[in-house]
Amino acid sequence: MKIRFKYIHNYVLVLMLFFWYQPLKAQTFTNPLLEAGADPWSIYKDGYYYYTHTLQDSIVIWKTKNLAELKTAEKKTIFMPPAGTNYSKEIWAPEIHFIEGKWYVYFAADDGNNQNHRMYVLENNAANPFEGNWVFKGKVHDKTDKWAIDGSVFYHKNKLYMVWSGWEGDTNGKQEIFIAKMKNPYTIKGKRYKISTPQLTWELHGDLNDPNNPPHVAVNEGPQILKNGDKTFIIYSASGCWTDFYALGMLSLNGKNVRKASSWEKNQQPVFKQSPENGVYAPGHNSFFKSPDGTEDWILYHANSAPGQGCGGHRSPRAQKFTWNADGTPNFNTPVKTGIAQKNPSENK
Repeated sequence: MKIRFKYIHNYVLVLMLFFWYQPLKAQTFTNPLLEAGADPWSIYKDGYYYYTHTLQDSIVIWKTKNLAELKTAEKKTIFMPPAGTNYSKEIWAPEIHFIEGKWYVYFAADDGNNQNHRMYVLENNAANPFEGNWVFKGKVHDKTDKWAIDGSVFYHKNKLYMVWSGWEGDTNGKQEIFIAKMKNPYTIKGKRYKISTPQLTWELHGDLNDPNNPPHVAVNEGPQILKNGDKTFIIYSASGCWTDFYALGMLSLNGKNVRKASSWEKNQQPVFKQSPENGVYAPGHNSFFKSPDGTEDWILYHANSAPGQGCGGHRSPRAQKFTWNADGTPNFNTPVKTGIAQKNPSENK
C-alpha cells in the first residue's frame, strides 16, 4: 500500500507541475483589438467567431474562439476582385452572415469612382467558411439601383430584410437609411423605403474641404440591427466619418411595419460618442456580439485615438461590454480608453 500510495503521490505531483508551468491564458484584453481596421463585424457559430473589416482591396475573415484574442487569430483571404470590374476597388464594410444553411458576405465596392458604389454578395455552401468556395453572386439592389453602401441583413417575423445607407438620387450630399424586403439572401424584392435621414444637429457635422466633393455631406450610415426580447433597434452612424463628431444614433421600432418611417422613433441624442477625456474620437460603424457563453452583450466598433485623424488607416477595432436600461434600451456608456484592461468576454457555461 505504501508503494502504491507513493506512485499515486508522484503522479499527482507531475500533473500539478505540468499545469503549473503551462502558460496562463490571459483573462483581460485592451483596446484596440488590432492596430487598424474600420467597420468591424463578427458572427459566432459552432464555437468560433468569424470577424472581418474593411481592407479596401480584398475581403479577409479571421477565426477565433474569443474576439479578445483577435491579434493571434487564424485568417484567410476569401475574395480578391478581378481588375476592371464595377466592384474591383474601394471594398467597404464587409459583413459575414449565415442564412438558410449557407454563408454570405455582403460588401460595397466600385470601379474607382465613388459615384458607382453599389452592394454585392458572395456565397459559400460549406459548413465552415474557411472551407469550400466563395462564389460571387452579383449585385444586390432594388429597382432604382442608386448609390448604396453598408448593407446588412436581418430577420423580422420570419422575413428577411436588408438595410443600408444610400442616396435618394444620383448626386452626393446626403446619405440616408433605406430598407427593403428580400426574396432570398442575394435578391431584393420590391421597392426600397427610407426610414431615416440626417436632421438633428449632432447628425449634421460633415463639412468637406475637397474640390472633388460637395462642400458638405450629411450622413446616416452603417445601420445595425439590435434586439432585446421583443424590442428591435437600429443603431446607425451619423455625421461624417472625417469629423471627430462621428457617433452612433438609435432608431426604436414602435410600429408594426419595419418599412415605414413612422414605425421608427429616432433618439434625439447620440447613444455613443467621442470621449476626449478617454482619448477616443469618432467612434462608429459598429456591430454586436455575445460572449461565448451567451450571457454578455458586447459592442464592436472602430475609433481614432487622436482628434483630426478622419476616415483613414488610423481607425482601429475596439470592443466593450454594454448593459440594458430599465426600459429595455441599450446603455453603451462611454468609449473605453486605449490600454485599459477589460475582462475577456465570458466563456463560463
